Amino acid sequence: MRLLRVGPPGHEVPAAMDAGGALRDLSAVWGMGGARGLQPQALDRLRSLDLSSLPALPADSRPGVPWSGCGKIVCVGLNYADHAAEAGLPLPAEPVLFSKPTSAMIGARDAVVLPQGSLKSDWEVELGVVIGRKARYVTKDQALDHVAGYCVVNDLSEREYQLERGGTWDKGKGCDTFAPVGPWLVTADEVPQPQALGLWLDVNGRRFQNGTTSTMVFGVAELVSAISRYMTLYPGDLISTGTPPGVGMGVKPQAMYLRPGDEMRLGIDGLGEQHLRVHAWDAALLDSMAQERS
Repeated sequence: MRLLRVGPPGHEVPAAMDAGGALRDLSAVWGMGGARGLQPQALDRLRSLDLSSLPALPADSRPGVPWSGCGKIVCVGLNYADHAAEAGLPLPAEPVLFSKPTSAMIGARDAVVLPQGSLKSDWEVELGVVIGRKARYVTKDQALDHVAGYCVVNDLSEREYQLERGGTWDKGKGCDTFAPVGPWLVTADEVPQPQALGLWLDVNGRRFQNGTTSTMVFGVAELVSAISRYMTLYPGDLISTGTPPGVGMGVKPQAMYLRPGDEMRLGIDGLGEQHLRVHAWDAALLDSMAQERS
């Protein structure tokens, strides 16, 4: 199933895409599209429905974050060997973890707003893993049983904040609008091989990233298992699994970063595409989008 939440910020309704590509309103059967609805028994109930019998929604509805109630975003750094090389950093012996605040989450067509004084904001297309069952000290063999589904994530990063201001990476990763997610959450039964997905990203029509999840250093099962040793993962939590090469800071001979007016398109096989426009700092624009997180 392709699950999503659509409508104006703060007024999204849960929806699913039926076999014909039409949007169907799940309000009567999936609550508000929250984290509880990602548990196995809830998803099984949805799969048993005849989606074509549910009310249709406008095809051009704005996609918000595909589910509500995300408790935390756990991100993985340097998880593609060739990206580590372009960053000039050694290949990690175990997953490099950092966090993004959920306040950074926006929909797949929303505005990306640069922070004040940003000079080095960068893009990163990533496979998102959405948890559907509590995971604590799970083995690698058990790990995928705890995944509700997958989505596209853009792990936007202000590189000066991240790398030149000391402390953790979180400074450059957690800016408002720096975690576009979706457009859909595709349930795990429709993604039987998460390590065989192509992912790509264009800026202003130029292809910069073109990779495959088969080249991850640590695959999805290994990541879920490893992260569950350090923290309990709950339904609705999101793991962003790292990016292939082609980020702006790796462009030769001179790094290239995002500027107001730039347009990003990015996608992953079977998981949909994001279309994002970059805006200069604008507090009013941010406030108009903040209802998405209320």
